[in-house]
Amino acid sequence: MSASVSPPRVTNLADGEWHRLHPASPLLRGGLVLLAVLGFIIANLRERLVDTFLVLFAPDVGDDIDVEFETWRGDWGNDPIGGIVTQGLVGWAIAGVALLIVALVIGFWLSWRMHTFRITHEAVEVRSGILFRSHRSARLDRIQGINVTRPLFARLFGTAKLEVSVAGQSANVQLSYLGSALADGLRADILRLASGARAEKAAVAADTAGGAPAAGRAPVTAVIGHRVDEFLAPELDPSLAPPESVVHLPLGRVIGSTLLGGSTVWAIVLVAIIAVGVSTGQLWILFSFVPAAIGLVSYLWSRITKSLRYSIAGTPDGVRIGHGLLSTGNQTIPPGRIHAIEANQWILWRPFGWWSIRIDVAGQSVTSSNEAAQRTLVLPVGTVADVHRVLALLLPDAATAVEPFVDAGLTGRDGAGGFSRTPRRAAWLRPFSWRRIGWAGVDGIALLRRGWLLRSLTFVPLARMQSVAVTVGPLQRLLDLASVRIHTVAGPVVATLPVADRAEAGELFERLADEAVERAASDTSHHWGVVGGGVGPEAVDAR
Repeated sequence: MSASVSPPRVTNLADGEWHRLHPASPLLRGGLVLLAVLGFIIANLRERLVDTFLVLFAPDVGDDIDVEFETWRGDWGNDPIGGIVTQGLVGWAIAGVALLIVALVIGFWLSWRMHTFRITHEAVEVRSGILFRSHRSARLDRIQGINVTRPLFARLFGTAKLEVSVAGQSANVQLSYLGSALADGLRADILRLASGARAEKAAVAADTAGGAPAAGRAPVTAVIGHRVDEFLAPELDPSLAPPESVVHLPLGRVIGSTLLGGSTVWAIVLVAIIAVGVSTGQLWILFSFVPAAIGLVSYLWSRITKSLRYSIAGTPDGVRIGHGLLSTGNQTIPPGRIHAIEANQWILWRPFGWWSIRIDVAGQSVTSSNEAAQRTLVLPVGTVADVHRVLALLLPDAATAVEPFVDAGLTGRDGAGGFSRTPRRAAWLRPFSWRRIGWAGVDGIALLRRGWLLRSLTFVPLARMQSVAVTVGPLQRLLDLASVRIHTVAGPVVATLPVADRAEAGELFERLADEAVERAASDTSHHWGVVGGGVGPEAVDAR
C-alpha cells in the first residue's frame, strides 16, 4: 500500500520575502575558477604526467627517465610531488588538501547562505557577500528588460541565470542561479509588477493524476528525462504568440550570412598573410596572425551557434527573443523600453535580400560585454517579410501607420514612398548614397534612411527621444546643407540624417522637438498592465 503524499507547497518568489538561490549557485559561479586552478595544477605537474604515461606505454625509455629524474628530483618547481615524497611530507600534503576541500565546501555554503533576494512591489533587491556585504536594488519602474540565460554547465543542473536590465551604467541585477522553471515564473511575476499590475499570489498544487512515488521524490529516470526535455525544448514556445508572428531562421541562411558578413574580408586578409608567410619562410607570421585567425573562427562559430534555434514572438509582457544551441538564452523586452530600431543590410547580403535588426535599449550599449551586445541584435538575418514581422512586434502601436514606409525605406531612393528628397548638391559630400538619404515621420515615429555600402533604415519613437541636434560644418555651409542627429540612449543604433537642405533641417528640428514633448507627455506604454496602458486589461491576467 503506497503512502499518502501531500502536494508540495510552492513558494511565490515575488511575495516580498527574502529567498535564496539554487543550492548549486556557488559551484556554478565559481566552477570556472576551480577549472582554471585545476588546469594550473595539471600544467605544473605535466612533467610527471608525461613520464608516467611514457613508462606505461614505452617501457624501453624507463632507464633514460630514471637518469633524467635524478637530475631534477630535488627541484620543487619541476616535481612538487617528488619533493613532497622525498621530504616525507605526504601526510601534511593530504591534510592540506583535505583542509582545502573543507574550506571550499564551507565557503560555498556560506556564499549560498548569505546570497538572498526579494521581489517587492517597488524593487528587486539582492544581498550578497561574506566579509564585505553588498545590497543592490533595482526599481521596477526603471526595468528595461529581463534576460534568462542557460549556459551549458548550468543546464546540467537544471538552472538558469536571470538578469534584470535597468537603465543606467552597471545597474543590472543578476540572480544566478535559479531553477529553470522558477526563473521563467519569476520573470513573469516581475514583468507584471513592473507593468503596474499587482501580481496575485496563487497556490500551485501538484498534479496527482498518476500518483506520487511513496518516498516523495522523483525517480532517477524521471530526473534524467526532465533534463533531456529541457535540453531539447525550444527557448521560446511558439504557442505564446500567433504562428505568423514567429520568425524561423534556416540553417543555410545563418551559415551563409555569417560567412558573407564583414568579417569575411578580414578572414581573406589573414589567410593571404599566413599563406605568404609560410611560402616565404617567415615563420614569425604564424605566431602573430594564426592566433588572430583562431579568434576570428571562434567569433564566426559563436555567431552561428547564437543564431540557431532563434525565435521571436509577442507576449502580453512584451517581445520575447530566444536563441542558442548549447548555451541558450532569452530576453523579454517590455513595451515602451525600445528607444531606437535599425534595419541594415551589408552589401554582400544584397543579392539574397537579407537584413538584420538592432535596437537601442537603456542599459545595453556597444561598449558592454559580448553577451549584452548580443541582446541588441533582435533579428540576426532575415528577409524583407521577416523585417515587416519583427517591426510589427517592436512597434505594435504604430505598426499599421509605419507599414507603408518600410519597403521604400529599405530599398527606395529619392522621394519614393513618402520620404524627403535630398538636394543634388549633397552629392559633393555623399557621392554614392545621396539619393538614398531621406526622412519621414508618421504617428510619432521618425524614420531616417541612408547608406549605400551598408543600407540602413532607422526608427525612433519620439516619446523616448532624448534630444535633437542640427550640425552645419564648413563644407555643408558652403553647400547650404546640414545634418540632423536624434539622440537616444547609448547603443548600436545611431539615428542621423547625414545631409539635408539647411532650411529643411531647421524645420525638422522644430517639428521633432515639439512632437517629442507632446508624445512623451501622453505615452503610457511603460504601464502596459494597467487599463489604457498599451496592451490592455487582458494583459494583466495573461501569463
